[in-house]
Amino acid sequence: QVQLVESGGGSVQAGDSLRLSCTASGRTFIYYNMAWFRQAPGGERENIAQVYWSGGTNYADSVKGRFIISTSLHRNATYLQMNKLEPDDTAVYYCAARLTAYTDYDYWGQGAQVTVSS
Repeated sequence: QVQLVESGGGSVQAGDSLRLSCTASGRTFIYYNMAWFRQAPGGERENIAQVYWSGGTNYADSVKGRFIISTSLHRNATYLQMNKLEPDDTAVYYCAARLTAYTDYDYWGQGAQVTVSS
C-alpha cells in the first residue's frame, strides 16, 4: 500500500510564499501523474496542478504563473511552490497520485491547511 504524507502548510500574509511537500511511502510505485488539489471552505475540490511521470506539468488558470509543481529526483515526492499568495488561495491542499490515465486518483494525502490573510 502507498501512503502520501503532506507537510508545509501554515498561515502567511498576502504576497508571501509557501512550499508544500508530499512524500510517498510504502511500496515503490510508478504513477501516471501526481497532482495537487485544494478545497476552500464551502467550495468544491479543485485540481490546481499536475506533474506527469514523463515530466510534463499542467496548471489551473487560478494558479498559473504563481505556483510551481515539481518532483524529487526519484519521483517519490512532489512539491508545490506557492508564490504571491492571495487570500483566495486559502484552502486545504491535498496531494494525490493516479496510476493510470483512465482511473480516478488512487492515493491521497491527509491535507494541509494554507491560510492567507490580507
